[in-house]
Amino acid sequence: MSRFFTTGSDSESESSLSGEELVTKPVGGNYGKQPLLLSEDEEDTKRVVRSAKDKRFEELTNLIRTIRNAMKIRDVTKCLEEFELLGKAYGKAKSIVDKEGVPRFYIRILADLEDYLNELWEDKEGKKKMNKNNAKALSTLRQKIRKYNRDFESHITSYKQNPEQSADEDAEKNEEDSEGSSDEDEDEDGVSAAAFLKKKSEAPSGESRKFLKKMEDEDEDSEDSEDDEDWDTGSTSSDSDSEEEEGKQTALASRFLKKAPTTEEDKKAAEKKREDKAKKKHDRKSKRLDEEEEDNEGGEWERVRGGVPLVKEKPKMFAKGTEITHAVVIKKLNEILQARGKKGTDRAAQIELLQLLVQIASENNLGEGVIVKIKFNIIASLYDYNPNLATYMKPEMWQKCLDCINELMDILFANPNIFVGENILEESENLQNVDQPLRVRGCILTLVERMDEEFTKIMQNTDPHSQEYVEHLKDEAQVCAIIERVQRYLEEKGTTEEICRVYLRRILHTYYKFDYKAHQRQLTPPEGSSKSEQDQAENEGEDSAVLMERLCKYIYAKDRTDRIRTCAILCHIYHHALHSRWYQARDLMLMSHLQDNIQHADPPVQILYNRTMVQLGICAFRQGLTKDAHNALLDIQSSGRAKELLGQGLLLRSLQERNQEQEKVERRRQVPFHLHINLELLECVYLVSAMLLEIPYMAAHESDARRRMISKQFHHQLRVGERQPLLGPPESMREHVVAASKAMKMGDWKTCHSFIINEKMNGKVWDLFPEADKVRTMLVRKIQEESLRTYLFTYSSVYDSISMETLSDMFELDLPTVHSIISKMIINEELMASLDQPTQTVVMHRTEPTAQQNLALQLAEKLGSLVENNERVFDHKQGTYGGYFRDQKDGYRKNEGYMRRGGYRQQQSQTAY
Repeated sequence: MSRFFTTGSDSESESSLSGEELVTKPVGGNYGKQPLLLSEDEEDTKRVVRSAKDKRFEELTNLIRTIRNAMKIRDVTKCLEEFELLGKAYGKAKSIVDKEGVPRFYIRILADLEDYLNELWEDKEGKKKMNKNNAKALSTLRQKIRKYNRDFESHITSYKQNPEQSADEDAEKNEEDSEGSSDEDEDEDGVSAAAFLKKKSEAPSGESRKFLKKMEDEDEDSEDSEDDEDWDTGSTSSDSDSEEEEGKQTALASRFLKKAPTTEEDKKAAEKKREDKAKKKHDRKSKRLDEEEEDNEGGEWERVRGGVPLVKEKPKMFAKGTEITHAVVIKKLNEILQARGKKGTDRAAQIELLQLLVQIASENNLGEGVIVKIKFNIIASLYDYNPNLATYMKPEMWQKCLDCINELMDILFANPNIFVGENILEESENLQNVDQPLRVRGCILTLVERMDEEFTKIMQNTDPHSQEYVEHLKDEAQVCAIIERVQRYLEEKGTTEEICRVYLRRILHTYYKFDYKAHQRQLTPPEGSSKSEQDQAENEGEDSAVLMERLCKYIYAKDRTDRIRTCAILCHIYHHALHSRWYQARDLMLMSHLQDNIQHADPPVQILYNRTMVQLGICAFRQGLTKDAHNALLDIQSSGRAKELLGQGLLLRSLQERNQEQEKVERRRQVPFHLHINLELLECVYLVSAMLLEIPYMAAHESDARRRMISKQFHHQLRVGERQPLLGPPESMREHVVAASKAMKMGDWKTCHSFIINEKMNGKVWDLFPEADKVRTMLVRKIQEESLRTYLFTYSSVYDSISMETLSDMFELDLPTVHSIISKMIINEELMASLDQPTQTVVMHRTEPTAQQNLALQLAEKLGSLVENNERVFDHKQGTYGGYFRDQKDGYRKNEGYMRRGGYRQQQSQTAY
């Protein structure tokens, strides 16, 4: 665009000259020879007339220039603001763009801006160092530019395929526009808009490139000035032709317009001119490439990111020539620790500084005391790397932490003269005087406890069904080894309280593990000749029962806090139950009286108590004690929240009852997956125990209207099975138990056995037990016995007498067992019968009322209650239901009526029996 044009609007009046751009009249130009129609106020200045296209495109170029400047300094917020203004300006120029087409410089800025934002987005380190506003603006602008560029996808694709050609075509188009409509606008420095845009499109790659670019722009400026002169002459000739035909105002307007070449000669001249320009450009480009190749002989140029280069230099710990002493190192350590926890502190860099300080201390032989002190702070900094309690340590940080603790323990074991403890004040530390014992402030037990908590968090936040969980679980061996080393260290130098704490850590990593070696030794006792004494000693040392006994008894005797003792007792009971030591586990639970006040304990201890009770119930079931198993599992299973009570997950319905913070706290209390108890096994054990208790009870009290339910959950499963419209073969574990219950109710023990023990149930439940075959054998025996009891309860009214041998063959039990079961039923008055010893038969007494008699008794009971209600309502209507008469009538109802009904029942029973 010519320097004679301004940004003023065409509709502005000539009197408002203050808002218009005024350019001094050039001396000696061709314009001085033309007669101009100027007012008296415009004798020394000339008003510039501009088209709408020029104004709109200039507004776009100005905004593009601002965006590119913001891109240079990585100001994404400014880029976002200017991009929004650019979109509005493009909307204003929409009518011109529809006629002329989308300008190439607009396509170029959209493509460059998108590439620039993608580069920033992929730069992870750069994003971390961005301030909050820039990071937010980057995300917003990236979404907007991707959405906005969909309308220009074809243009951007063609531009990216050949950006240099697009830039050349854009420059040529701008030059043509400057010839026809003066579209080339020079700014105050004399640089044209086309040259400016081209300069923006080509990214500099070095100092030589910048210098060459500047020379190229100067050449283009000189060409543009020549074009302006040609434009002037052409406009002068066209002006002289138009003066004869049109008026003075038309002549003034025609000065700024150039007619398109009409003749073939003019077209050829214009084409030749373009070819000359293209040739000159090509020569300049080839010359520039040759010079770059000469400069590149020493090495290749590298493409670098825009903005200020971030040179990461290794921090200097001490000035050159500084003497490294204990005081200097401790002072530097305190300087590093002062930044700990402050906002903006790079925690990773702080850890590197501390590790570098350890190297310096070891290189200068400052002694083990200084190294131990720095190591304590390194481990503490590793724990502080994640400020949030919910986040867990990264794998590299976790491994670094384990290595650092091992190194610290190596130093402490190698130097017995070093004493560490929380009670040592910093003023009383001795880090350099070797003649006296070295004293360092710090607690190795606290670091190990924090390490154990971090390991738990890692396991909680890892997908339990992935290989990553297995890899993390392998680290438990290292954790246990570290705890064992700390235990040996504290047994020599620790206090009683510290020994109890480290013993509890050791117990928590031992109590839930089944000792297969000890179990194998019990099954196959070793012979003296097969194994050496050394091997036997090693096996005895690995026995977890002996270890748990020693650690727990020390805590029982020495611990002063109730929490550690409670946790130790629960872990001890759990370990006994896991290894089928039912009576030891039961006695320890009853003697501890934990069930009386466990509701006042903190949630982790309550979860441990629930886990212990569940394991106790499973142990009782393995021993064949179904009643004890049912009682132990009743509280957990009847609540319907076994998963939550055992700390193995949160229920969806309970998530709605708590807020987000409470949910986070609950999730931190969950036990890792490798400590979980199989919930399906737990429910199956409970339902089978309830079946073995409930079915004989239901058969014995079938006619009793007031019979109580032993297990509500079991009855619920029975009702669910009865409500099913179509009964197919059982699929789930619950369906198997319901089907087995129905078979047992009929006395069919073989069908019941096939439903409880089959391939599907073995895979789901029974194979999970350590001694699966023993459990299955016990279960078959229990089903036979309870089916016999149910059969006798159900069909005793049918038989006058029945042979015990028949019962023995029917239920495949030996005769003494059948005799024992029937004798117990007779003694407990559950079965009205007697044993005929010579004939080995059971003689029924037929004292049980028939079904018709039971219905008659129930009807009489209900009629009596109906009469009482009618009397009460009648008395209330008569108004005699209070005062003195109330006592009389109540006495009548309580005594005489009761005696009357009781006498009736007694008389009825006498006649029936």
